[in-house]
Amino acid sequence: MRQPWIHKAKTDFLFIIGPSFFVLAIIFLFQDFISKIEEQYSFYTWLFLIVFIDVAHVYATLFKTYFVKDEFEKRKKLLTILPVICFSIGFILFAFGGIVFWSFLAYVAVYHFIRQQYGFMRLYARNENKAKLSVWIDNLTIYSSTGYPMLYWFLSSPRKFNWFVENEFFRFHNQTILTIAFWIYIAILTTYLIYTFYASVKNRFFNIPKNSIILGTALSWYFGIVYFNDDLIFTLLNVISHGIPYMALVYFREIDGKTDSELGKLRYLKKYKGIFIYAIILLCIAFAEEFLWEVFVWNENISFEAINFSGWEFLAVPLLSVPQFTHYILDGFIWKSKKG
Repeated sequence: MRQPWIHKAKTDFLFIIGPSFFVLAIIFLFQDFISKIEEQYSFYTWLFLIVFIDVAHVYATLFKTYFVKDEFEKRKKLLTILPVICFSIGFILFAFGGIVFWSFLAYVAVYHFIRQQYGFMRLYARNENKAKLSVWIDNLTIYSSTGYPMLYWFLSSPRKFNWFVENEFFRFHNQTILTIAFWIYIAILTTYLIYTFYASVKNRFFNIPKNSIILGTALSWYFGIVYFNDDLIFTLLNVISHGIPYMALVYFREIDGKTDSELGKLRYLKKYKGIFIYAIILLCIAFAEEFLWEVFVWNENISFEAINFSGWEFLAVPLLSVPQFTHYILDGFIWKSKKG
């Protein structure tokens, strides 16, 4: 059986599987330097991590939906109505207060991030003999790899990082539950390791990309949330491990992996170093959105002191959140496949 790469071994390792391991290696090699970056270069870390990766990856969805004529026609009703629904929900929630809005969005974001790792795992397991026990163990492991760190966040002493804003998650410090959860987590990982070894020997096949995704997920979520208690380290692992693989997936499958007739005008992104044009488009849209956030809401990195837009937050926040919110929800529909 061949390894079930999404694109090619080299590109999968570089852009989909590798980011988690690469960032972890950088963190352990340069911990002292990283602790100083946030203080001295906060604008540049914000620009690179938040704008050019986190915000940019949201708009990669456009190249699978709104920018593709056939896909848009196929899901026209969903793609038209969903942004309106997201704005309406955001507007109502923000009317109850900023913390209500951001808490809701944070929980949706966490669910989305967890489901993405599950999705990558299932993509890499698509050619396997889907024995019920194997599927059950894989699913339990990937959800434990993401679920335990989040449970630790909810039940431990305060962390030095947030998903969006302070006090966004319900928290209840309980060391007893944490201890029980930890040993259950260890038991699940141990079961996965034993079963994977047994299945690999029995089938004479070891699924490198699938097991690499599971390992990378477990390491990045554990070290990003549980082991380290550092804002920049959390952001590095959270943003890079999520954003870069998603942007790569869209390009490899939805642009490079399709014919010119299927792509229409987007066919030019397959030629003349089109991947760079694809990246530039995402960066420009992301910067434009974040510029509006800075002007109308945050006023942290870019601001106009002569103009005060604080009175427009009730409209600006729900409206500017529409692409992000829509991406979280839409992602649950556009990647579903009967072939699984």
